[in-house]
Amino acid sequence: MEVYEGPVRRAENLDMYYSEESLKKAKLSAGVLLEFKNGDREFPDGIYVEFFDENGEKSSTLKGNYAYFTKADNLWKATGDVEVQSLTEDQQLNSEELFWKPDKELIYTDKFVIIRLQNKLIHGNGLESNQDFTDYSIKNPVGDIQLQ
Repeated sequence: MEVYEGPVRRAENLDMYYSEESLKKAKLSAGVLLEFKNGDREFPDGIYVEFFDENGEKSSTLKGNYAYFTKADNLWKATGDVEVQSLTEDQQLNSEELFWKPDKELIYTDKFVIIRLQNKLIHGNGLESNQDFTDYSIKNPVGDIQLQ
């Protein structure tokens, strides 16, 4: 007899909110959610996340073409065309893979990244940042290009 390992729940067109001590921290939107018996969640059509600061103002966004949440590790993984925008700093991050740890308010990757600032592009491999994308470090920068 085969044991079913597929999703036990499916939801469509959903919005999920994360809060901490009655403060709204993030809003996640997705077209499809597949939930598994162990609590893991798959988002085959991708996710869009809005992060909020301590005043409840939207501070940054994250989107990816596909996402997976591992409940045991409280870890999100977004892949595909991943984009993070800091609304307060007017900068954008692009990568093919990004991890998000909500309990540490941390995003990171070991993959190639491009950061677009107002007048230049920064390339590198690997990045660690707060989830607002206002304080980040690139592990291995490979140069920058001035934009006019």
